[in-house]
Order: sequence, then C-alpha cells, then structure tokens
Amino acid sequence: MKIPREIKSVINELEKAGFEAYVVGGCSRDFLQGVEPNDWDITTDAKPEQIQEIFPENFYENRFLTVTVRTQSKNPGLKEIEITTFRSEAKYSDKRHPEEIKFAKTLKEDLSRRDFTVNAIALKLKVQNAKRKTTTQSSKLYETIDPYNGQKDLKNKIIRAVGNPNDRFNEDALRLMRAVRLATVLNFSLEEKTQKAIIQNASLLKLISIERIRDEFIKIILSDRAADGLESLRQLNLLKYVVPELLEGVGCSQNKHHIYDCYEHNLFSLKYAAAKKFNLAIRLASLFHDIAKPRVKKGEGLNSTFYNHEIVGARMTAKILERLRLPRDLSEKIIKLVRYHLFYYNVGEVGESSVRRLLRNVGPENIEELLQVRMADRIGSGVPKAEPYKLRHLRYLLVRVSTDPISAKMLKVNGHEVMKILKIKPGPKVGQILDILLGQILEDPKKNKKGSLRKEVVRLGRLADKELDALAREAEKGKEQIEQKRDEMTKEKYWVT
Repeated sequence: MKIPREIKSVINELEKAGFEAYVVGGCSRDFLQGVEPNDWDITTDAKPEQIQEIFPENFYENRFLTVTVRTQSKNPGLKEIEITTFRSEAKYSDKRHPEEIKFAKTLKEDLSRRDFTVNAIALKLKVQNAKRKTTTQSSKLYETIDPYNGQKDLKNKIIRAVGNPNDRFNEDALRLMRAVRLATVLNFSLEEKTQKAIIQNASLLKLISIERIRDEFIKIILSDRAADGLESLRQLNLLKYVVPELLEGVGCSQNKHHIYDCYEHNLFSLKYAAAKKFNLAIRLASLFHDIAKPRVKKGEGLNSTFYNHEIVGARMTAKILERLRLPRDLSEKIIKLVRYHLFYYNVGEVGESSVRRLLRNVGPENIEELLQVRMADRIGSGVPKAEPYKLRHLRYLLVRVSTDPISAKMLKVNGHEVMKILKIKPGPKVGQILDILLGQILEDPKKNKKGSLRKEVVRLGRLADKELDALAREAEKGKEQIEQKRDEMTKEKYWVT
C-alpha cells in the first residue's frame, strides 16, 4: 500500500511553504489496515486563503475551513483533494452543527474534535533532505500521530469515541448511526462506554435530518453484515428512529410454515440477500416483505393467518420509503417486489396464463429480482434450500412465455404483400406460402430480406397446390422440431424435466 503521488505532492507544497500537513481521518484508518481509501483528506495549519494561494486550482464554498484542490490525476478519486485547516468547534446547540468553528493551534487539538479514535490518527510523511525526497532508510515512509490510541483500537477491532462519548454524540447526533455503520462495515465491536452512551443518547437522533440518517442506514444495508448492523440498531434503541415498523415484528410469532418470529424472519431474509451480494432493492424488499404481518395477524399458534399482508406491506413500504426519501424509481421497484413476493406457483397446477399475468404485474425487468426476494424469504423461513425444483421450473416457464414464438411475424413480408404480389384473395395458399418462407429463414436467417422473399413468393405461387401443400407440411414439421429443441435447451438450463 502506497500513499499516492498526488497526496505526496500536495503535502510537499504545503510543507515547502512552511506549513504542517498530514493525511488524516478515515483514509488514514483504511491505509493502516491495508485498504485502499475511497478518498483522501489532508489537514494543515495553513488558513484557507493561504491554501488557495499555494493551489490556484481550487474552490472554497463552505464554512468548515475546507478547500478542495484540483489535480491533474487520471484517478477519479484523486482529481479533487480536500484540505482542511486545523479547527476546533464550539457548542452544538442543535446536535447537528457547531455554533462556531475556530482555528485550532495544534494537530492534537484538531484530532480531539473527531468522532472515533480510529478516525483520529494522522500520518506525517517522512523526508530526507532539502530536496524533500522521501526517505528510504526507514521501514515506514510515514510517522503516525495517534494521541488517542486509535491504532490499538484498530488492532483490537474496536469503535471507541474520542474522549467522553456523551460529548461526541451531543456534538453531532448522527455519530450514533455512524458508530453502528463503522462497526458493521469494518466488522468491529463497540467499546462498552461508547455503547452505553449510544443507548443513553439515542433520542437525539430525532434532531437529525432524515436524509443524513437514510444515508447511514443504506450503508449498513449494503454492507456484508447488514443483518448484524440492523440488529445493533435495534439493541441500541436507534431502529425506532429509522424504521420503527420493523419493531412490530419482535416477538410476533408465526404459523407452522415458519420457525422464527416476524422480526427474526425479516432479519434472516436480509442476511441471505446480503450474503448473496444482492442489490439494494432486493435487500430492502427482503427486509420489508413481511413487515405487515403483525398488523394483519389473526389467531395464534400453528394455524394463525396473515391474509393480505403483501398488499398492506406494499402500502407500509411505500410510506417508509417516502419518509426516507429514496429515489422514486428505486422505491417503485421495492414496493412492487413486496407486493408480489407471495406469488403462488406449483408445477402442473399453475398455467402459462397465470405466469404471463405475474410478468405483467411485476414487469419483465423486475422478475429476476422478485425470484431472488422469494429465495431470501425461503431461507429466512428456516428452510434449507433457497431454490427448490418448483422455483427452477417457474424460471423455465417464465423464459418460455417471454420468448417470442416462432411465427410468420418474424418474416419481412406479410400476408397482404403475398396477396398483392400473386394477385390472389385470402385463402389457405397465403398461409402455406408464409409457412414455407418461415421454414426457409429458420434454416438460414440471412434469407429474411424483403427483396429475396418477394422473389420466392413469385416462385412458390407458380407451384401446383399439391406440391405447395407438401412443402408447407414439411416446413411445419421443421418449425415444431426447432421449438422442441429450444424448449429442451431451456429445461436443461434450469434442471427441470
């Protein structure tokens, strides 16, 4: 793992001008773990106007003392580098924004305002001589400045607030969500005092904009340990400020088809979707697909019912996604997946017309994702197999009804043109000629050209009725053989008989 030359160049220019400069924050954390940072941040004692003098290609449009410097890098993540002046922050009366941002005098003062110890580590690049070449005498090309023992917490995989955790969460309540997100994504544990402070300050999340909460929530859902992250939100009393509807399923028992309660079932469905690297729409649909069950439940025990939970669930999902302000197209897809996740299919019992209706309702573009939600639903119910024979058979039937049938519509000429060319009225002869032409292009698709087909129509029109009938019968047999072969290949693909 190397620090990019663009970062070295920026730090070098700042130091040549007589300022301190360090790599800091999440990129330092990732770098020390051997993970390629998504972006790089630099902190310095230079004031914003001084940074702008050193780097003319810049923009400075905020009150957080951050100047964005443009580079000539070909790497999209290094085209713009953020440089922030050492700063300290005054009281956070709204639990979101500091009332005042002041220049800090030292790096340690700047690091003291950061959220977690693993994000409060700075890297200082080492230099060798006046030409400022990087030293090769040391095993490390950088020095770590770590006043809060972040490296120790990195080693022990712990998320710990810098200083007093209550102070950190009162400064910016979004850190409550960020702590869970970091622990989830990094597969770390929450330090005990930090965890207790989250529970104690959970209600502060009400003061945070839903957009900021949503962004952290989505990062949790998109992580490999999405289910663990969601359960952490519940245990830390945060989930009720994000998706409280999910909590209705806690302890809500199901019927003989399930071994988990409603909440556990939704959680395990999400876990499977995350394990399979399914996209965000499938993960959220898997999490929300049975969210309405507690509201529609009738009776108790093995024979309890949940009639229309998919319809009520789709409505609840629509309200949740609207509240979270997800993009409309994504929301519509998720709502549709929840609404139709309960589709019924049994081999030999459900016909092609029902399968076509399912395709119309869900949309061909969403059908694969619907099947993946069903797979997550099955695993979340405690069954051992995500894709049983009947689900594979449904895939086969979906392909079959979605495939364009072999018909005369594939031809570049139609019946009206045949009648016009031969100057004949509607009758069996028109259909026979189209069948023969179809047979020819099935053997050689290159023949499907309007000019050559018209010439062939003229030739076929001269044949006797008996000869034309024999050719049409032969063409029909060839079409049936191709259809049968295509069907056999589709069955083989999905392992069905």
